[in-house]
Amino acid sequence: MWCTTTATQSYGVAGMVFSALAVGAACGFVNGALIAYGKLVPFIVTLAMMVAARGLAEEISGRQSQLVTTDLLALAQERVLAIPLLVYLFLVVVAIGWILLERTTFGRRSFAVGGNPEAARLAGIDVRRHTLLLYVISGVCCGIAAIMLTAQTTTGASTNGQLYELDAIAAVVIGGTLLSGGFGTITGSILGVLVFTVIEDLFILNNLAQPIQAIGKGAIIVAVLLFQRFGRARAVSTLT
Repeated sequence: MWCTTTATQSYGVAGMVFSALAVGAACGFVNGALIAYGKLVPFIVTLAMMVAARGLAEEISGRQSQLVTTDLLALAQERVLAIPLLVYLFLVVVAIGWILLERTTFGRRSFAVGGNPEAARLAGIDVRRHTLLLYVISGVCCGIAAIMLTAQTTTGASTNGQLYELDAIAAVVIGGTLLSGGFGTITGSILGVLVFTVIEDLFILNNLAQPIQAIGKGAIIVAVLLFQRFGRARAVSTLT
């Protein structure tokens, strides 16, 4: 909503992109600060941020959709070698994420902090600062997603992105990421997105109602989590 509001005030594409990234980073910073330095439960903090952000979006828009007519729409309309520009943007983000996690010290520290924060602290990692940075990066990625969604829908509405958090959780869980932390890959998450998208398309092709689709998504998440839990427990018992 902030992105499209900027567009209506004639700040142009640069203003829209900057506002989306800045608001995402700011939300991530608040989340990270409360979690890392305030020692609050991540689930509660991010849930509160989501509720507050949706309320702010409704306040900004007056519960009305805002049409976008700037050059930002070219991201969804233009094609290079028959491939939309949005796909190239997606691949760039994936590539940066893969390099960051798999080929840098920052990535190794991220896995360490996620797997065992206390062990990471004893190893000399500033866990609080690293956690804060991770949430800021997550917020920036949400800003990028907002730009892509705005380009696709050509509108900004306070209802945009609802239940995307469920899709994100399902995709990364299907891709092998442990919600308990310490293990996960970008490639696995991409495969999870593809698999989950196919499942969602099957729901639509079978004309399943939206509530039934939501129930199915929730069931998939629980099933994959159970599989991960028992699979990990079996692996540990085999080693011992």
